[in-house]
Amino acid sequence: MVALADKQVKVITGNAAAAHGARLCRPDVVAAYPITPQSEVVEQLAKWHADGELDCEYVAVEGENSAQNVICGASMAGCRAYTATSSYGLVYMYDAMLNTAGYRAPVVMVNVNREPPGIHAVCSGQQDMISVRDSGWVQLIAENCQEILDLTIQAFRLAEDHDIQLPVIINYDGFYLSYLAEAVNIPAIAEVDDYLSILKTQPARPRLIPGAAIGCGSHGIGEGFVEARKKHMDALERVPQKVEAIDAEFHQAFGRSYGGQIEAYRCEDAQIVLITSGSAVGTARTVVNAKREAGMKVGLIKIRLFRPWPITRLAQVLKGKKAVGVLDRSLGFGWGCGPLFMETKAITPDIGEIIPMLSFIDGLANMDITKEHIEKMIDDIYRAANGSAYPEVTWLP
Repeated sequence: MVALADKQVKVITGNAAAAHGARLCRPDVVAAYPITPQSEVVEQLAKWHADGELDCEYVAVEGENSAQNVICGASMAGCRAYTATSSYGLVYMYDAMLNTAGYRAPVVMVNVNREPPGIHAVCSGQQDMISVRDSGWVQLIAENCQEILDLTIQAFRLAEDHDIQLPVIINYDGFYLSYLAEAVNIPAIAEVDDYLSILKTQPARPRLIPGAAIGCGSHGIGEGFVEARKKHMDALERVPQKVEAIDAEFHQAFGRSYGGQIEAYRCEDAQIVLITSGSAVGTARTVVNAKREAGMKVGLIKIRLFRPWPITRLAQVLKGKKAVGVLDRSLGFGWGCGPLFMETKAITPDIGEIIPMLSFIDGLANMDITKEHIEKMIDDIYRAANGSAYPEVTWLP
């Protein structure tokens, strides 16, 4: 029997990959509350804890708001803290999430994307992560089960870095990835210890100690409030380059690299580009390859860093392209388009030229994003690049 400390390859679900990633980082505190489709994450951690294979304080709370408050408090006391949630759970903990961000508590949380309140839907969609994009958290998006595990390890490295000290969310598509079983390389725990050991060489962050003075959660007034906000924004501005460096470190340690903030696939000579994120990337990559074989110069950009938005890196790749399409699995209410599209359009000055940009909305409420859908998107982008009239927003199917 393979011990949990050993390096191994296992066919596991995305949720199990998230749990393995958390276990490998040796959290001191795990706060747990189940919600579909995330429940398997905390159930797996609970089993390891009960079997003596996970040495942590496992706190089974009465709701998601409590889960967030537990990990925030634990982090401020100097602990490595972790939780997982989805949809309604993310919404329920929103006020506590704002506290966690404001305290600069470097916790890590998995959010298994699912449609949030509004229209009750126990099915996949990325609207939940959009609803908290201005909470001050760093947000990452995983494409597959391997990346879920690897991003979890990278997230602790990022959150706890002395130059960052911010909470991090790892998003992955519910149902499509949460229950998908794939072969996953699980590192030995000693390898992860070594990878994260750089954090021990950095200056210790302030923490709550009984009897010692520290300011956290106090009322901000005037200049003190502005200073705290400015430092928070500055830390977020440091995230993109830190993500690049951490990805390079991870590649050196484990042999896997994801391109940092974004993955630019076949974009060097591309005339048109499709941008998307999450589980739809694999399907899009397949279609891009087929279009390339047919002679169309199309590229694909996978968004890995959602917050902060990868402005500089994205603009570099999009310079010189003739048209861009963005596939969203969520809505930008008030803008009439997809939110990733809205963010991409906002960097037009950074790209340096005005080019056709098309918004595609697909995959809401567990609807499949098919090869046929993506073929249509790419064909529409191609026609727009060649001067044809186009609708700015297209809903599929």
